[in-house]
Amino acid sequence: MNNSPAAASSSAPPSPASAHPLLITDFLFRARDMFGDKEIVDHVDGAEVFRYSYRDYADRVLRLASALVASGVRPGDRVGTLAWNHRRHLELYLAVPLAGAVLHTINIRLAPDEIAYIVDHADDTMIFADPSLEHLLSVARSQRSDMPVVPIDADAGSPIDGPSLDSMIASAEPLASPAARADDDLAVLCYTSGTTGAPKGVGYSHKSLYLHTMAACLADGHAISERDRVLLVVPMFHANAWGVPFAALMSGASQILPGPHPTPGQIAGIIAAEQVTYTGMVPTVAVDLVAHARGSGTGLSSLRALVLGGSTPTLGLIRDLEELGIPVFQGWGMTEISPMATFSRPPASTDDDPERRWAYIRKQGRLLPGLQWKLVDEDGRIMPHDGISRGEILIRGPWVATGYYRADHPDKFDDGWLRTGDIGVIDEHGCLTIVDRTKDLIKSGGEWISSVALEEALIEHPVVHEAAVVSVPHPRWQERPVAYVVGDHDLDVDEVRAELAERVPRWWVPELIVAVDRLPRTSVGKLDKRTLREQAAGTPDLWEPTTAADSPVPVTHGDS
Repeated sequence: MNNSPAAASSSAPPSPASAHPLLITDFLFRARDMFGDKEIVDHVDGAEVFRYSYRDYADRVLRLASALVASGVRPGDRVGTLAWNHRRHLELYLAVPLAGAVLHTINIRLAPDEIAYIVDHADDTMIFADPSLEHLLSVARSQRSDMPVVPIDADAGSPIDGPSLDSMIASAEPLASPAARADDDLAVLCYTSGTTGAPKGVGYSHKSLYLHTMAACLADGHAISERDRVLLVVPMFHANAWGVPFAALMSGASQILPGPHPTPGQIAGIIAAEQVTYTGMVPTVAVDLVAHARGSGTGLSSLRALVLGGSTPTLGLIRDLEELGIPVFQGWGMTEISPMATFSRPPASTDDDPERRWAYIRKQGRLLPGLQWKLVDEDGRIMPHDGISRGEILIRGPWVATGYYRADHPDKFDDGWLRTGDIGVIDEHGCLTIVDRTKDLIKSGGEWISSVALEEALIEHPVVHEAAVVSVPHPRWQERPVAYVVGDHDLDVDEVRAELAERVPRWWVPELIVAVDRLPRTSVGKLDKRTLREQAAGTPDLWEPTTAADSPVPVTHGDS
């Protein structure tokens, strides 16, 4: 995949050697011609519901693409979207690439100055924005006053004058011929959430997205097919909503969009009313969904798959979902992998053993066909796949980024391999278990502590529901763990600490365990450990003087 600016602006027609390029825009015509009567359902505001067919969707997309070309959008231009999950955003997903441009989905949970940075770095030609989100463009518009901002829904009361998305469609004829593109040309641009520095742009080529979509539809992947009714809960601004909109379009699955900031109650209601068969979400949303379903009695049995991603679900959450009759799966990936790398579908041998099946689902699963990986230690040595040896996961393949958009980060890319920053163990059957992030490992007195393993040990306590462990600099031991936990109202941190000391090495036990109402999350729902590190480091008198006699850390590097 080529993420260079030159690739983004190339408008040369495909060479004879690539006379049949792999273009995601072909999915639109497949859906129109083969599944024209299948529907797209837009739950606009929780009460209003809009339905139309793939045939009508394709007509609007082609008219919008034509309007983009007429407005001056050229092949390779970046066109931004600042929008919730709704039908008009889904129309832009295909209309922008059909015009030959690059769809740039902007994270709606970033601050105005962060959005301004991303818009400037991407050099967006224009931005389509939901009226309720236009205020987030205040800094970007002050810096680039000539950049057009198009209201996505004029009926929502946009303060911006000028044509709306609907008026552009109404005044245009369908695009007669899509802009000529090679399959290595960029189709979509997405920026990382910037938790370790400035956001970085990841460009997805037509070919990389095409192949990623094929993998998503495999039986041992998301297995999306024409029989499915797919609910898009994962934000469409984040890594193409895990690639699910393209998979649903290619396979002819009906798509249901929940509209702005749906609550767990609204998600449950949509699943029941629309007989949704597939959806995906982060575990924190799933926890709230379970609580609502149990409290309200809402039936979710139409689901044949609920895919969790973003963080490892607890065993309790998996059990709770399956007790509601919902088959649960887990995927692992990242923005730089389009985003899907593995899928955890329990093997047939676990069908009659719920405990083994649940344990398997908690793993990150097997690598999807087309990708390659390896584990390397701190010295770059390749580690065996023996279920014990751990190392950083390096990955490569046709939908894995080989560089960032308009930025050099040689520390992330090594001779075609992406350094994921995840520490994992791969067993002899090729099943991955993530044990930590390189930045989250804690080195205390020369010994490593896995923050993930410590979090899982904390969650095993019956009154602890969530846990986050971060490292804090220590005057003697280099680093020590501090834990933040969410639990029942009667949670006693001293009791939790004492109970934990019976199950983990003594030097793993955090000196400080803090009970909180909720844990901070990033814009894509992951634990915001940077905020917790800053909070822990600012705790007054955090460390009491220690001696070797009462040290929680082994004085010599041995087993404990």
